[in-house]
Amino acid sequence: MIYLHDGHIRALGIDWRRLTDIVEAVVRTREAGECVHPSKTYLRYGDARNRIIAMPAYVGGAFGLAGIKWVAGFPGNPDLGLPRAHSAIVLNDAQTGRPTAVISGGLLNGLRAAAVSGLMLRAYMKARRPSAVRLGIVGWGPVGRLHLQMCADLLGERLARATLCDLRPIDPETVPHDLRGITEIAGGWRELYRGADVVATCTVSAKRYIDERPPAGALLLNVSLRDYVPDSVFKTTAAVVDDWAEVCRENTDIERLHLERGMEASEAMTLADVVCRGGLEETPADVPVFFNPMGLGVFDIAIAGYYAEQAMERGIGIVLEADGGEHDRLPPPTGNS
Repeated sequence: MIYLHDGHIRALGIDWRRLTDIVEAVVRTREAGECVHPSKTYLRYGDARNRIIAMPAYVGGAFGLAGIKWVAGFPGNPDLGLPRAHSAIVLNDAQTGRPTAVISGGLLNGLRAAAVSGLMLRAYMKARRPSAVRLGIVGWGPVGRLHLQMCADLLGERLARATLCDLRPIDPETVPHDLRGITEIAGGWRELYRGADVVATCTVSAKRYIDERPPAGALLLNVSLRDYVPDSVFKTTAAVVDDWAEVCRENTDIERLHLERGMEASEAMTLADVVCRGGLEETPADVPVFFNPMGLGVFDIAIAGYYAEQAMERGIGIVLEADGGEHDRLPPPTGNS
């Protein structure tokens, strides 16, 4: 069994186009009925804000992967100098059940979140075809930073401007050097929100604060799921979810829309509707798109499988011995690998 941590993932590299392609392939595999992912189980104790979530999943088709993600979200961790999220993924041989890989650390979790947003961004760009995009990111933590990298890579020269804001002061040195010329720091979310075509909310906000209707035709990547006051998006946007049953719970914005405004599943598109059936093509160009991805284990397992395969091919990672003996590092990569 191979063990990988965040350092190994960074050594293997981040190819946003490849990761977005993986997410799209999983959407199509799931739509074909070849995925299994029971509802997430939430473990809570002590502070009600904290949770550890179990996400078992099987991805069939060309993937043939099974496994489980065990992810902890503790919103108070940043105040202790710790990451908000910690996660571990165990991959199993889909035919025998034998554990084949363990991947720990929060990076893979962030990569999955940004890659799912990337698929939605790609569909939005295909449907709306803007020549230039003004990006706004609320929340400059690890997930917000990955979203900037993803958007810059997928949009290329079409990214005209990136605006950032956070409750904590943002150090300009934390912005990638090649993006500093088009990146600005806003004094608050309203300034950012009113001037953006694509808005990614990547916060751990304890209460909803966005109380304005979105700009016409904007894409709202609601990554943190709990930022929008219901009336700001109710009947003013085209809502998209990855899975209604998953996202319509745990005090998400979609659940608040359901409980307070009577919104039903039939009023939202799914990611499969967008990817497999061109759902955005039928949405008027001036209608904002409100994307709410709860995060499905099938995406995490597929991306983890990709990195585990790359690690084995390139000799990166640590081998864990089945008999409990000392683990051995994989041989170093050779040639240009």
